[in-house]
Amino acid sequence: MPSPLSVVIPTFNAEADLSGCLDALAMGLTEGLIREVIVVDGGSSDHSITLAYKWGARVIAASGKGRGRQLRTGGINAKGDWFLFLHADTHLSEDWATEILTHLNQFPHHAGAFKLQYRSTSKDARWLERRANARSKLLGLPYGDQGLLISRKQYERLGGYSDFPLMEDVDLVRRIGKRQLRILDCHAMTSAEKYERDGWKKRARANAFLLLRYYLGASPQKLAQNYS
Repeated sequence: MPSPLSVVIPTFNAEADLSGCLDALAMGLTEGLIREVIVVDGGSSDHSITLAYKWGARVIAASGKGRGRQLRTGGINAKGDWFLFLHADTHLSEDWATEILTHLNQFPHHAGAFKLQYRSTSKDARWLERRANARSKLLGLPYGDQGLLISRKQYERLGGYSDFPLMEDVDLVRRIGKRQLRILDCHAMTSAEKYERDGWKKRARANAFLLLRYYLGASPQKLAQNYS
């Protein structure tokens, strides 16, 4: 039987973080879990594509920048029976492969996302992690930086990622629904760069306000104009 998992990583000038993201996947290769790693690039001008090729990933050029479009392109081209969508600045904890194997065997009809952890020593990082992980557990609403594990059947039945410039992650997990989504017992360790740049609470409030506007009907295209 072929390895079940296609890993899809959207990139745009991501070379600073991509090596760590890819290297953390090595355990999945050792366990015979990963069938392919697909890097979908949105027009990088740095060395992201070269780095992905050297690592052994399959590289696809998306028709324009936009994470929703890149994720959708990856899903269309993936060959595995299960998909794992990861942001390029997310590094998985060492136990991720074991946890996913358990999920595939015991919860084949559920999607999954990881617990969130920021690569920062700030106390504010721990504060925001607690809030994000509580939201994920109580509301079934993990964000894209927590990754998404989903079977091909479930993904295709739901129509996959929408071609949104923002909120593509929220859109899909809302269609999955809380009852069909598990929070996996391992971590996605993601970059804290934007929070450290803008201030943890300021950035968290801004993101919460964007989410509220989305729930009230603002288009992802309009919201993307205010996001950086």
